[in-house]
Amino acid sequence: MAPKTAKGNVTKQKPKEEQREDTLQAVVLADSYERRFTPFTLERPRCLLPLANTPLIEYTLEFLANAGVEDIFIYCGAHTEQVEQYINSSKWKLSTSPFHTLTLLRSTATSVGDAMRDLDKRDLITGDFLLVCGDVVSNLAIEPALAKHRSRREKDKNAIMTMVLREAGVEHRTKSRGRRPVFIIDPKKERCLHYEEITRRPAGGRYVNIDPELLSTHGEIEIREDLIDCYVDICTPDVLGLWSDNFDYQSVRKSFLFGVLKDYELNGKTIHTYIVREQYAARVRSLRAYDAISKDIISRWTYPLCPDSNLVRDQSYRLTRGKAYFEDGVVLARGSIVKKRSVIGKNTSIGEGSTVGDSVLGRQCHIGNNVTIEGSYIWDDAIVGDGSVIKQAVIASEAVIGRNCIIEPGALISYRVRIADNTTLPGTSRLTTSTSSNTDKSTQTDCNLVGKGGEGYGYISDSGSDSDHSIDSSHLIYIHPSATSSTSSVSTLHSDSDSGPVYARDTSRRGSFISDHSDESTAQNRDFHLEATASILDGLSKNDSPDVIHLELLSQRLSANADDHMMRAALVAAFMKRIANMVDGGAAAASEAVKAVFGTYGDLLAKMGIADKEKEGKADQVDLLELLERECQGRAKGESLLLFVAKECYVLDVVEAEGVEQWWLKGEGKDEGVRRLVGEFVEWLRNAESESESEEESAEDDEEDESGED
Repeated sequence: MAPKTAKGNVTKQKPKEEQREDTLQAVVLADSYERRFTPFTLERPRCLLPLANTPLIEYTLEFLANAGVEDIFIYCGAHTEQVEQYINSSKWKLSTSPFHTLTLLRSTATSVGDAMRDLDKRDLITGDFLLVCGDVVSNLAIEPALAKHRSRREKDKNAIMTMVLREAGVEHRTKSRGRRPVFIIDPKKERCLHYEEITRRPAGGRYVNIDPELLSTHGEIEIREDLIDCYVDICTPDVLGLWSDNFDYQSVRKSFLFGVLKDYELNGKTIHTYIVREQYAARVRSLRAYDAISKDIISRWTYPLCPDSNLVRDQSYRLTRGKAYFEDGVVLARGSIVKKRSVIGKNTSIGEGSTVGDSVLGRQCHIGNNVTIEGSYIWDDAIVGDGSVIKQAVIASEAVIGRNCIIEPGALISYRVRIADNTTLPGTSRLTTSTSSNTDKSTQTDCNLVGKGGEGYGYISDSGSDSDHSIDSSHLIYIHPSATSSTSSVSTLHSDSDSGPVYARDTSRRGSFISDHSDESTAQNRDFHLEATASILDGLSKNDSPDVIHLELLSQRLSANADDHMMRAALVAAFMKRIANMVDGGAAAASEAVKAVFGTYGDLLAKMGIADKEKEGKADQVDLLELLERECQGRAKGESLLLFVAKECYVLDVVEAEGVEQWWLKGEGKDEGVRRLVGEFVEWLRNAESESESEEESAEDDEEDESGED
């Protein structure tokens, strides 16, 4: 029935306007339209591949749920039926789901551009929306980025998009070893001015083509190659219009972002950035990233997105010592060993004398006797025969590895492949049994690869596909193009870091991207720092008692033979991370967060390595303050944070006035940086000490006068 009065029209339209403004929508690209995970994606959609035994898309949906998204549109591509079946049977379709609507969209799109143009035609987007890929892993709070985007949008309707980027250093193990993204940014306006992808190989050069006009029209620009692009974009509906107006736009960055920035004079549209420095955000865009992010999840850098959070309804993981996770029904034979940083799925059995370390084993796997598995990923229902050795490989569901086989680092073995007994598989192998692709190539079993009685053949990708994607992205480890053998082709995942021990200096989330160094002792120290910091942070987040955290730390200290400096570094990193999480999440102001963390747990610092209270030199206290100073560098309002922390340590008697003085004098002559505000506190301590000495002298004089009168 039509409304009777104009007033009825007004009251009816107002809720629609409010809903249009308040409802946050998200578009999830379940298909990446790439081939970086072949041969696995020949039979299974990429978004359903297991990451630490949990389907990839679960991490993305958890991130969106925490972001307050209400309406989700999932764009399916390859294997649409599998995606639909999984989502429809998941917790996200229950009445308790945090999403108001979750819609699966079928499409014949062959690129992101086709999907965006199709979305524009459907007229489903009513306001700002998040555009993400189905392989994003993140625990960041999107609210600050969203607030900045909306505030900017109110002032300038041409600000159509905000990219969420993660600061993580120029070199880290999740970055491609082929082409690297470079962002040219106006730091004052947080506006992206230019985007380009450059090759890291000398033959291609390392040059960025910047329009000279950018230098003349902007007082300051930053050239950033140190950012992880996790493809989390906050968009306005205008973004879809630009996709529809430009049919040559096919990819989000190389064509859309590059094109919009290049045509700024024509369209007047601006794209901005929001750079995350503390929380976790990454995209599983290659197998090397799959390996790195798996390790981050197991090491709890992605908390609460960890195995023991049991994101899928029927999971039952529990965390044990050494970051090992076990589901119910795991059977370990006598003499079998599961080392640190491993995940073992339900009803998996590991035979006598077998060793599993730094690996993920799915459900119902059968591992024979005297098997060695290191740095590998073995999915559900796989079988490994007695005496086999598997290192840095991926073995998909229902694959069978025979007895006494050697699977060299880098090998990819897809679904239902069978490797015959006594077979050595080269690290460059990519095996499959699928007949859905390679129609022009032989799909007969290659006995030279899988052995007599085996099943499977070597998959060869179509030439020219994913031209921007180098060979390293299709392997678990980096394989140098000039390598002549599998053993010489394996390269450790180096990262450039600041001088000094990594475990002491790089204690932010950025440090979890750092990979192994050639020096064994440094690598061991780094591993201890990462594990201890994650363990402490976990305890702080759960509000465990100081005694519980203390006992866990003592155990880790004994097992790693950690010294006092290493203990202080781990405690400081965890404390500052916890404070940052509280502040970013809006739970408390900086000063309140410092008091809450140090007031409850500050005594741990004194127990774990402050042993110079009776000494003239306060080396331990100076070291602690230096660690705190480094942690505050680069943080928002780092000067205030260091002041609050230094004061709290003094109030709690963790450090003495002499320790503060020695730390301050040691840093004199350097750029003040985050120490700027602490100078007033140091001066106050000096005055307090002078007054105390004067009072003592006055008291002594009074005593002498009294004794003289007597």
